[in-house]
Amino acid sequence: MRYAVLQGGKRMRPLVIIAACEAVGGTAEAALPACCALEMVHAYSLVHDDLPAMDNDLERRGQPTVHVAFGHAGGILIGDALLSQAFMALMRGADGVPPANLVAAARVLAHHSGVDGMVGGQALDLALGQDAHDLTALEQVHALKTGALYAAAGALGALYAGADADTVRSLETWGLKFGIAFQHADDVLDDDQKALRTQALARVDELVGECDAIAAPLGDRAEPLRAISKWVRDRAHAAAAGVKAD
Repeated sequence: MRYAVLQGGKRMRPLVIIAACEAVGGTAEAALPACCALEMVHAYSLVHDDLPAMDNDLERRGQPTVHVAFGHAGGILIGDALLSQAFMALMRGADGVPPANLVAAARVLAHHSGVDGMVGGQALDLALGQDAHDLTALEQVHALKTGALYAAAGALGALYAGADADTVRSLETWGLKFGIAFQHADDVLDDDQKALRTQALARVDELVGECDAIAAPLGDRAEPLRAISKWVRDRAHAAAAGVKAD
């Protein structure tokens, strides 16, 4: 489990949680349980995606994938264990968070990681493949497979800051839009979905603009959110221009 989680990565989902939490008056320290929980869910999804029955990837970040290092059965069990441990982490060290917000956090994480979110998106992605010709269908996959966990990140950050329901929904929407833009940028970076490249880049600009509009009422405290959305826009356009820096 440690091997699966601690091999590196950008940690973008925890960064969004912290930025969302701080944007509504919370602290990075308060958000850490949610950060750990969401990163465990993300790690479990990668462990299972890498299995021979799915993407059959043998390396991740320059290291053997979990099922290569620990066997196929180990990969399945490690992923299962990380998903269970995520909900333990979500509740750990959450002093000062209103009990109703903790209940809502568990519901948000379960919703966005399950059939109505990431798992459903993976199923659609397997069916659609890498030659989509309809932007709406592609964005449905992106919204579920990638956007869902970013939507969870926005909501969890707000919940662990003690925010009200309207604020939680607003930052959940920010996360969803950011997540779709993030996946469009990844497609450009990985040279995937070539038929929709021009439309995808235009959508990145549109989605980032919508993210910034959501963040605007939060003032200076939302500057990290604006910096994160700018990063994904710059990343997409740099990749389109042939600059593949990650």
